Amino acid sequence: MSTEVRVPQLPESVADATVIAWHKQPGDRVAQGETLVDLETDKVVLEVPAPQDGVLGEIRTPVGMAVTADVVLAVLLPAGASADQAPAGAAIQMAAATAAPAPAPTPAPTPTAEPVLAPAARRLVKELELDPSQIPGSGKDGRIHKGDVVAFLDSREQAAPAVDPDAAPVQSAAAPRLSGEAGRPEQRVPMTRLRARVAERLVQAQQTAAMLTTFNEVDLTGVMALRNKYKDQFEKTHGSRLGFMSFFVKAAVDALQRFPIVNASVDGADIIYHGYYDIGIAVSSPRGLVVPILRNCDQLTMADIEGGIADFGRKAKDGSLSFEDLTGGTFTITNGGVFGSLLSTPILNPPQSAILGMHKVQERPVVEKGQIVIRPMMYLALSYDHRIIDGRDAVQFLVSIKETLEDPARLLLRV
Repeated sequence: MSTEVRVPQLPESVADATVIAWHKQPGDRVAQGETLVDLETDKVVLEVPAPQDGVLGEIRTPVGMAVTADVVLAVLLPAGASADQAPAGAAIQMAAATAAPAPAPTPAPTPTAEPVLAPAARRLVKELELDPSQIPGSGKDGRIHKGDVVAFLDSREQAAPAVDPDAAPVQSAAAPRLSGEAGRPEQRVPMTRLRARVAERLVQAQQTAAMLTTFNEVDLTGVMALRNKYKDQFEKTHGSRLGFMSFFVKAAVDALQRFPIVNASVDGADIIYHGYYDIGIAVSSPRGLVVPILRNCDQLTMADIEGGIADFGRKAKDGSLSFEDLTGGTFTITNGGVFGSLLSTPILNPPQSAILGMHKVQERPVVEKGQIVIRPMMYLALSYDHRIIDGRDAVQFLVSIKETLEDPARLLLRV
C-alpha cells in the first residue's frame, strides 16, 4: 500500500515553503528517516524524511513550487515494489525508469558512501558544480558544512597556477555569472526566502513602530578581569568557553526585571507584559541573519547560556535550526562588534519592543577621579518602541545594564 509524504505542519507565522531540492528520484529505494526533499521557509530549511522504507513513486511538487502544510509532496511505494507499480501520474517522471526492463545484474564496483552535506553546503555544491567527494567535511561523521566548501574553494584557488595578466579573462567556477554591456557587468539573482523575509520584517518594524535609539558606553574592565581569571576553569568544568554574551544576557535579564515595560509588546490597542525572559541572540548564518531564542534566561546559569549560544552557532552553520529555535522571544541582543562595528542603531525585531546592540571593545582614554586612564570600552545602543517605552525608562534600562557590567558582582548579589 502506498504512503503519501506530506509537508509537515508549519508554525502560524510561516505561511508556506518552497521546494528547493529532491534527493531521490522516482524508482529510487529509500530507507526510513532518509532525507527525501528540502523545503525552504523564511526561517529555516526543513529536511523532510521518508516515513518508512520503500520506493519513491510519484513526485507531485517540483523544485521551485510553493507548498503549504499537509500538501502531498510525493508517494512512497512499499519496499518490495518496483518502479512500474507507481501511480499513473508518475508516468512522465518515471519514464526513464520504465522505458526498458531492468538489465540482468552485472558485477559492480563496491559503492562508496556518499558524503553527507548540510543544506547550505548542498546548494553551494550544486550551484558551483563541485564534486562533494573531494571536499573534506569537518562535521560529525564527515558531514560537509558550507564553511568546508568555502575552505575547499580557497585552497583550490591558492593551488591554481599564476594567471597571465595579458591573457583573456577566464570565468572561475566560483565567480558569479555576469552579463550586461562590455565593461559594465551585472548579475541578477532572486532573494532567498530568508533574505526576503528579513527585508519584510525590517520594513515592517520601521513602518509600525515609533523607533528611537539611546546610547551609552560601558567600561568592561571588571568583566574582562573576571573572565580572564576563570575562563580556563570555566571551560574545564562546563565544557564551553566563557564569552561576553552570557554577562550581557544576565545583565539584560536583571534590567528587564527592573523595567518590565521593556520586556512587553504591543498587540493592537493592548500592551502584553511578559513574565518570562526569552532572549533572542542574533547569529550570522550562511543564509543570512537569524535570531534563535534562549528560553527562560532568568533560570539559566552562565554555563547554560554559553552552551546554548554555542549550540545555536553550530546549528546556524549547518542549517539545522528548527522552527522552535526561532519562534517567540521577548527581547533581542545583537553583537555587531564581532564584525568590527563601533556604533550602530539596531532595528527592532517585531513584535518585540526593544533590542540591545553590542559593539567592538576598544581601549580608549577615560577620566576617573580626575585622572586620564585607558579602559576597554564598548558603546551600547538600545533601540526601543516609543509607543510604549518612555525615554526615561529606556535610558534607565540601559544605565542599569551599564552599572551591572561595570560591577559584575551585582549579578551575584542582585543589588
